[in-house]
Amino acid sequence: MNKDYSLDQLREIAQEVIASSKHKILLFNGEMGVGKTTLIKEICSILGVQDTISSPTFSLVNEYVTDKNETVYHFDFYRIKDEEEALDMGIEDYFYNDNWCLVEWPQNIKNLLPLNSVNIHIELNSDNQRNIQLK
Repeated sequence: MNKDYSLDQLREIAQEVIASSKHKILLFNGEMGVGKTTLIKEICSILGVQDTISSPTFSLVNEYVTDKNETVYHFDFYRIKDEEEALDMGIEDYFYNDNWCLVEWPQNIKNLLPLNSVNIHIELNSDNQRNIQLK
C-alpha cells in the first residue's frame, strides 16, 4: 500500500491498514506531528475500542479493550532512553501474545522488534495531505 490521503479519508485509510496488515504488530514511523497517533485512534475505533485513546508518551504503553473483549496495546517509545527500558517493561510478552500492538517511534527499540510486523511510514506532503506506505 502506497497512498496519499487527507484527514477526511482517515477512516478509509485505517480500514485499509487493518485489512492489508498480515500481522498484528504495526510499527508507525514518521516525524513528530505527522498524524501517527491520529491514525492509531481511528484504527482503535474500528477495532472496537470504547476507551479514550491517547498517546502513552510517559507511561510507554496504554492498554485498551475492544467491544469483543480483545486487547490492543498502544506504545510510544519517543522518550525511551535505551532498549533496556523496553525489556524491563516486558516488551517481548506484549509482542508475542497475538494481540494488536500499535507502536509509535519503533526505531528507538529497533533491535527488539519482531520480524512479523508491519512497517507503516507516514509523511506530510506539501499540499497538507499525508502519504502512507505499508512495508
